[in-house]
Amino acid sequence: MSETAAPSASTAQSGGPTHRQIVTVLTGLMLGMFLGALDQTIVSTAIRVIADQLHGQTMQAWVTTAYLIASTITTPLYGKLSDIYGRKPLYLTAISLFLVGSLLCGISNSIYELAAFRAIQGLGGGGLMSLALTIIADLVPPRQRSRYQGYFMAVFGTSSVVGPVVGGLFAGMDSFLGVDGWRWVFLVNLPVGIVALAVVAKVLNVRTERVRHRIDYLGAASLVVLLVPVLTVAEQGREWGWLSSTSLVMYAIGALGLVLFVLAERRMGAEALLPLRMFRLPSFRMGNLLNFIVGVGMFGGLMSMPLYLQIVQGLTPTEAGLLMLPMTAGIMTSSAVVGRLIAKTGRLKIFPVIGSAVMAVALFLFSFIGVDTSLVQVSLTALIMGAGLGMLMQTLTIVVQTDATPRDMGVATASVNLFRQTGGTVGAAAFLSVLFSTVGGRIAEAMRAAATSPDFTGALRDPAVLADPANRAFLTALHGGGGLDLNDTSFLYGLDPRLARPVLEGFSSSMDTVFMVGGTVMVVAFLLTWLLRDVRLD
Repeated sequence: MSETAAPSASTAQSGGPTHRQIVTVLTGLMLGMFLGALDQTIVSTAIRVIADQLHGQTMQAWVTTAYLIASTITTPLYGKLSDIYGRKPLYLTAISLFLVGSLLCGISNSIYELAAFRAIQGLGGGGLMSLALTIIADLVPPRQRSRYQGYFMAVFGTSSVVGPVVGGLFAGMDSFLGVDGWRWVFLVNLPVGIVALAVVAKVLNVRTERVRHRIDYLGAASLVVLLVPVLTVAEQGREWGWLSSTSLVMYAIGALGLVLFVLAERRMGAEALLPLRMFRLPSFRMGNLLNFIVGVGMFGGLMSMPLYLQIVQGLTPTEAGLLMLPMTAGIMTSSAVVGRLIAKTGRLKIFPVIGSAVMAVALFLFSFIGVDTSLVQVSLTALIMGAGLGMLMQTLTIVVQTDATPRDMGVATASVNLFRQTGGTVGAAAFLSVLFSTVGGRIAEAMRAAATSPDFTGALRDPAVLADPANRAFLTALHGGGGLDLNDTSFLYGLDPRLARPVLEGFSSSMDTVFMVGGTVMVVAFLLTWLLRDVRLD
């Protein structure tokens, strides 16, 4: 039996904003969102080169997780603060912090500096997406929200097109205007962000009902105590040992953070960073559980694909960026179609069900790719994954918003990004940990198998091969020089293909494992989507 969601009070009244007024506001919001979305996609294809340049390939997860931790923790704070001080000043603050972080990232000189400055970026990034969605929720009734959120999916899709290509282009340059090419991956945010600041300051003049809140600083601090140790052990567990004394201490600190967070939220009541009463709302509870799980699976896939294309297939960063276009096409097409269908029918449960199934299928298909897999097959699989993502992202946001009152709209919308980014942070750290904890053993297995291969043994006896310094350095590291240094994979480009083959097979095998884990996660999401309420939107 279907249920009907109550309309937002701010839009149920007569005399609400016209379509033209909403589109004007959207212009500013989309620029801010483009800034955040572009950064995530532009970094994804450039991260291998960046990590090689900073000699931190096996530690690259810190660059992603630092950003996600900071943005995850600040996301709900933006929701509360915007309820008090208004959406516009908080959105301008978010853009400004993001730009400061971008500038610092562009001048970083080590992987640890870059991770720290990415955290500053994340302090701003936490507000770019959630505040944009909150403002639209202020203006538009639930049934029409998918129509306007489709614009946001278009922005996300455009950034997915532009970001990987531009990121690959900069990463492939030795220098540009006298600055290392990879640094422009971050510095390019500055002109885009300045334009976004100017446009938002001019057009974002939306009157919203301000609500007096107490700020839950204790809840925010306890959230840090919860997330940072857990995500740290997810990143470092392969080196420490998952049950080592250090890991166990981290688990204990995280558990303490969880207890403190629950106590802080109970103490704050309605003013909590994430009010516990909202978890009694079925759509809020199930929608955010799904946002978390989808975040885990999504980031696992999005981070592994560029690495596969560049390391295993040997593509340049620019070429890898172009190969992400089919996924973008899938996201844009499915989100546009789904937005129209929701606006027409008012039904949305079916789309998370189908989207999670499609995404699971895509990840399982990715788990079968190898060194010789056709790029056409990879592109078609990416298209399927994009279609699944397009069905999931906007619909799960609307699911969570259906239970929220106007007073809680900022918190509810911020919670979507909180859970999705928390899942993404866990996924990024855990999946890269799986990759780099297994790749050494997989390469060793491939080397043992190659020892009986005529091609490989022939290369070892070929005087021309042995005369090449790159091949000699590889063989020295392999047989007596302390092992391969996977913090810098650029050695693969100058290596004889016959010698490189076992290394590529080892990486491919480990990436297959990552995709298989991601597919399994999405099967769990698929099963849970059937528990969503069948809500009919007004």
